Amino acid sequence: MAANRRNGMHPAETGVMGVVSSARTLPRMSLPTVATVVAAVAALYFGREVFLPIAIALLLTFALAPMVSGLKRVGLPRLPAVIASVLSAFTVLALFSFIVATQVSELAQNIPLYQSNILTKVRSLKETGIGGGIIARLSGVIESVGQELDRQEASPPTADEPEREPVPVEIIARERPLQVLQNLIGPLISPLASAGLIIVVVIFMLLEREDLRDRFIRLVGYGDLHRTTEALQDAGKRVGRYLLMQLVVNILYAIPITAGLWVLGIPNALLWGLLALALRFVPYIGPIIGALLPLFLALAVAPGWSLVLWTAGLFVAMEMITGNVVEPWLYGSRTGLSPLAIIVAAIFWTWLWGPLGLVLSTPLTVCLVVLGRHVPQFEFLDVLFGNEPVLELHARLYQRLLAGDPEEATDHAEEILEEKYLFEFYDKVAIPALLLGEQDRVRGVMGDEQRRQVAASAQTLVANLDDSAREEAEEDDPAATEPATADEDKQAQAEGEDDTELPDGTDISVLCAGGRGELDDAAAAMLAQVLEVQGATVSKASFADMDPASIRRLKFDAVDTVVVGFLNRDSVKHARFLVRRLKRAKSALRVGIVFWSDGGDDKETAVKLANDINADFVAHGMVEAVLGALSSDPPVALKVAAKRRMRRRPRPAEKAPLAAAK
Repeated sequence: MAANRRNGMHPAETGVMGVVSSARTLPRMSLPTVATVVAAVAALYFGREVFLPIAIALLLTFALAPMVSGLKRVGLPRLPAVIASVLSAFTVLALFSFIVATQVSELAQNIPLYQSNILTKVRSLKETGIGGGIIARLSGVIESVGQELDRQEASPPTADEPEREPVPVEIIARERPLQVLQNLIGPLISPLASAGLIIVVVIFMLLEREDLRDRFIRLVGYGDLHRTTEALQDAGKRVGRYLLMQLVVNILYAIPITAGLWVLGIPNALLWGLLALALRFVPYIGPIIGALLPLFLALAVAPGWSLVLWTAGLFVAMEMITGNVVEPWLYGSRTGLSPLAIIVAAIFWTWLWGPLGLVLSTPLTVCLVVLGRHVPQFEFLDVLFGNEPVLELHARLYQRLLAGDPEEATDHAEEILEEKYLFEFYDKVAIPALLLGEQDRVRGVMGDEQRRQVAASAQTLVANLDDSAREEAEEDDPAATEPATADEDKQAQAEGEDDTELPDGTDISVLCAGGRGELDDAAAAMLAQVLEVQGATVSKASFADMDPASIRRLKFDAVDTVVVGFLNRDSVKHARFLVRRLKRAKSALRVGIVFWSDGGDDKETAVKLANDINADFVAHGMVEAVLGALSSDPPVALKVAAKRRMRRRPRPAEKAPLAAAK
């Protein structure tokens, strides 16, 4: 059963006679010292009066830069384009703040009207028994407070107490007009000054954007202009796109919320829609806060419970639609942050800068992740907060095997098998993972017990993938697989896919064995499973069965080919003796040797090595091993070892003729 296979990864080249194939490892990164981290956090905390306006101005610059560029493309000069962009943005923010303040003032005047509905609901909860003593105590407190307020407002005089004459009171204003004006305007000076400062900084950042970029490059990245320029472009594009797409998502979320609350009859529906739009910039807890306030108002407006349920249903439905449809469609996970990083960043920036830090937490952390992605000194930021895998696939799998967790390793493998074939997973992920184990064994950092645990976990992984192997074998059945059309072949060639056609293994019997240890046995089990997918009849033997005393007990009558694998590349001598033993056991037996590696040697080198050890083929990867095992070539005859003859010294009687001849 033939099947077209894709091989989409590019392995590194390795030598033939290395002790262990060099596994791809990530370079060690330098972590900042504790003193550096503490100093940076302290500077941000105690200098928040300076850094917070600059951070807001920086983010607004990222958000307004595309608008300025668009106006410049239309033909507007830089200065008018910057001023128009900044004024339009802050006009929208001022209008937003004015509407919210007006709606809040109107709501504050109507709150006493909803007191009776709240008391009614509390009494109904007490009568139904929900909440037990808690509701009863709350109800009693509310009623006693209300009665005390009513008693103090209107308490009639008793008979014993005569009515007192009202005492005339004259209010004398002792404060000067200037002091009154100062008391009114004083609280507004700080926010207005901060807003004005932010506007000025944004204008100058937009005007001097290219100059600031050049200065930043000269400061931190003059030695690598390409990397620094890429980091700046990535940061500007990522943050600007995040802010723009988040604004669009929030608007699409707030409009149905406003309309739905208005239809339901919730007072100040415009206020709750605007708050939902703004609070959704706050990760995770923002939508919850935006929903709690309208729910409380729905509780106070109507005496029944239906309005509360309808309001809750509206917010739940919109949150599900927005989170599962609108966000993936418009923006998805383009921030590059992991979900845990978003939560931790929200906590950190809230502690550092208060509520404004909570709103700015996600875009600020995005900037830090971009900085860590392109500047080696800050790589730890990308590792801590980024959403990209920090371990390569084979290293991640080896870590799970090392921890003795084959179940999670199976989950990891099944995720990869959704897009890759089984032989690709073994060739590019599982075998390199075992090579890391062999490398640790050679370095002496892995004991015998740990080696056996890794091998047992790998064998369990192979057993867990039996179902995936059967499904793949059924899919690769030529009777059930439609041949690819010419257009599909052209498209595959245009995309640069390296398709490898593995041969049909029907009527071919193969024995797969490990060479020198338990890890070799695990690699042999992986090869055996791939051969079974190709339809071959496969049996397995352990490295112990390859010993001289045990190899005679193996039955080779129905076996066509024996494939022995070695993770240790320094096993050529051992492989040569093993080939001779196997061919002596059955002269018509094809014997192949696999020196597993995450990269292969050229074909000519493999042929020379095969001739040297008298093997029918030598492979270095899964594809080469399958092609060699299922080949129909005749077996190579066993070479007779040439005996070295010792040079015989001439006898004394023979020395005389030799001397005469001279």
